[in-house]
Amino acid sequence: MSKIKSLILGSAAGFVAIAGAQAADLPVKAKAVQYVKICSLYGAGFYYIPGTETCIKIGGYVQFDVNLNSNTYDSPYIQGNNAFGSRDMDFFTTRQRTQFTVDTRTATEYGVVRSYWDVKFQFTSNTDNIAGGSIEVDYGFVQFAGFTFGKSVSAYSTPWHSGGANNNTSSLLGGHDNATGVNNINYTWQFGNGVSAQLGIEEPKTTLAQGGYDRALLINATPPVAATAAQLAGSTYTNAYGGNAAPDIVGNIRVDQAAFTAQLSAAAHNIHANYYGANETTGHPSDTWGFAVQGGLQLKNLPTGPGDKLTIDVAYANGANRYVIGGTFGNSYAVYNGGSTLPGSYQSVALGVNADGVYGVNGSIEKTDAFGVRAGFVHNWNQYWESDVFGSYSQINFNGNATTLFCNQFIAGTGAKANGFSCNPDFAIWQIGTRLGWTPVQNLTFSAEVMYTALDQSFTGSAALAPGAFKPAAQYDFKDLGTLHGSLRVRRTF
Repeated sequence: MSKIKSLILGSAAGFVAIAGAQAADLPVKAKAVQYVKICSLYGAGFYYIPGTETCIKIGGYVQFDVNLNSNTYDSPYIQGNNAFGSRDMDFFTTRQRTQFTVDTRTATEYGVVRSYWDVKFQFTSNTDNIAGGSIEVDYGFVQFAGFTFGKSVSAYSTPWHSGGANNNTSSLLGGHDNATGVNNINYTWQFGNGVSAQLGIEEPKTTLAQGGYDRALLINATPPVAATAAQLAGSTYTNAYGGNAAPDIVGNIRVDQAAFTAQLSAAAHNIHANYYGANETTGHPSDTWGFAVQGGLQLKNLPTGPGDKLTIDVAYANGANRYVIGGTFGNSYAVYNGGSTLPGSYQSVALGVNADGVYGVNGSIEKTDAFGVRAGFVHNWNQYWESDVFGSYSQINFNGNATTLFCNQFIAGTGAKANGFSCNPDFAIWQIGTRLGWTPVQNLTFSAEVMYTALDQSFTGSAALAPGAFKPAAQYDFKDLGTLHGSLRVRRTF
């Protein structure tokens, strides 16, 4: 009995010792859990970063596009080899895009300090490798005490960018389109009652700098001339711009009200040419400055229904034509068609070149003019269905000296002329389109768009051209031509 009692007491003592040791390992008091708090200072979707006074919002979208008889985002086939209409033309293209945005804001004695980042991951048919894709940074900027530093919307741009409708297309011309941002520094004044102003400087060739797409072409009409017609006929005209010599100076005055938004913008652009000949010993023309102005008006609270809006832009440029035909749209245009032709001709062609100016040997830069107008109307039938109607008209005009320089080179570079040939580089592009959008559930939209783009050129008669690719060297008629194109889109935002 004594042995059994000793065993029981010993076991109990062991349990007590073990329990004591485990209790010693436990914290005396658990730390408080720090939950993420909603930040209501800057609108829905913001949260405080734990342990800080900074608020953050993360958003974005996932999108899939099918483009019909057009490049990505319903860009018309009026440039590049697809405009030739040969059997290597893509009757459709596709793109998948995923966007992420990060918006941070902190209240300070200088006002709100903000940083914003917008990055897109995308895969484009016939452009990206099958397991590759590409990254696009549209915006990345810091805002402090009224200043903005980084890649952001140009101070010249209107808030609605491409025409004011909810377009699928990124190629509605006739006004400035800066939806993908530009490297700049600007300052914003807020005067109250919805009145504001911006003034800034920005890089003139951020987007596709190799091709100078943020600058229109500058044409060097100095001999030799043999390649000129072939370059234009193939929509690959060489750009004679030099490097960045001065930033563009841009600004706007804006009035934001419940019933409307109105903005007047202006820009000054430095035209900095390369050399007359093949090297620096040949000399170069002096720099000159071009300019652009744009007025925009958007009407809201329309009697046609809640959420409806009507927008119109009018723009003029002299030596700064990318402010009228801009975005990522190219500078040289050539559309081919196998329809009826004049005697001895193979096909018809419409040609155009968007140039800030033309210069010849030992001469100055002759600037060109651009005019554009575009409009869009958005109607909400109900909470699920929306339709848009939009259009634009753009015109490029060469002055007398610029026309002479261009045509002397073009005529010398082409072959036989016939059927009353005449050279005139002036041209116009007009567009009209419509879009239908269906949102069955919040933040999920299916849309279909169709648009017609026409290139009205001013050449007449026929000439021998060598376009390249599958197009033969032959006699081509100069005619106004157009193309019908469209897109289908699915977008889920978050």
